[in-house]
Amino acid sequence: GVTIIYISHRLDEVFQVTDSITILRDGTYITTVNTADTNRQELVKLMVGRELTESYPQRTHELGDVILETRNLTGNSVENISFQLRRGEILGFAGLVGCGRTETAQLICGAAPSVSGEILVNGQVRKIKTPVDAIRAGIGLIPEDRKEQGCILQNSVLFNTTLICNRKFMSGGVISGKRRRQVANEYKDKLKIKVPSVDNMTVNLSGGNQQKVVVAKTMAADLDIIFFDEPTKGIDVGARHEIYTLMNEMAAEGKAIVMISSDMEEVLGMSDRILVLSEGRISGELTKENFSQENVLTLASGLEVTV
Repeated sequence: GVTIIYISHRLDEVFQVTDSITILRDGTYITTVNTADTNRQELVKLMVGRELTESYPQRTHELGDVILETRNLTGNSVENISFQLRRGEILGFAGLVGCGRTETAQLICGAAPSVSGEILVNGQVRKIKTPVDAIRAGIGLIPEDRKEQGCILQNSVLFNTTLICNRKFMSGGVISGKRRRQVANEYKDKLKIKVPSVDNMTVNLSGGNQQKVVVAKTMAADLDIIFFDEPTKGIDVGARHEIYTLMNEMAAEGKAIVMISSDMEEVLGMSDRILVLSEGRISGELTKENFSQENVLTLASGLEVTV
C-alpha cells in the first residue's frame, strides 16, 4: 500500500518497476504516460522536446593529426575505452549521470589508476600513473569541482595560476618571482579575470572568475591536451561565452580538447564530434551530420541510432 516515486535516468529500470512515467524538462512538467502504453523512443523524444536555441562561436580551422589515442583503457568503473583525439578538435563526452565520462578523464589524467589498456600521445605509449605523469605528457584536467579540485581557494590568483608550471621559472634552484608575476598578469588580462591584483585571494572571486583561474593554470603550463569537465557549471551566461570563445581559440592554436558536459545544448553546440558513454562503455560516436539531442539520448540509454 506504499506509493513510490522512482527517479532515474536508466530507462530499462523505469520500464521494469513503474506503472506510469512523468517527464520533467528544465524544471517544467511535460506530461505523464502509462508505462505500458509507451516505449523508449517516445520517452527520448519527450525528454528532448526542443531544438538548439543558444548560438555558439563557430570554428573554421582544419583538424590536425591524432595527438591522443586510448586503446581498451579499463579501470575506475569504465571498460575498453578506445578513441582518438586530433589537434584542433573539441571532442564532446556525453551520457547520463554515472555513465563514466569523468571516470575516463581521471584515468587519462592520472587521477585514478588503470587496470589495463594503453594511452598514446603523438603515437608513443605513455605510462600515466599520476597527474604529474599526465602533465609531463602534455595532458591537463580542468575538473568539475573547481573549489575542491581545481584551485586552492585560500591562496592567491598568482599562486594558483602558476601552480603546475613553477619549473618554468626556476634557475639554479630558485624560482623567479618576477617571471611568475609576469605570467600571472598575462593570463589575468588574456582571460579577463576580474580581480584588482593577482595577489588577491581566489576565494573572493565569483564562480566564473574562479573557473578562469583554473583555466589559466592549465594554459600557463602550455599543455597540448586539455580535458574540460563541466566547464560552465555554476557560472553566468556572460562567463559561459567567454569560456566557449577561449576553448575555440585554444583549438585554433592546435590544442586538443575533450569537453565533458551534462548540458546537451553545450555538447552539441561546441563539439566537432561526440562520444556517448553508457554504463562505463562507449556506446556510440556521432559526427556533425548526425548531431541531435535525440541521438545522444538514444545512445546514452543503450539503444542504437538509426542513421
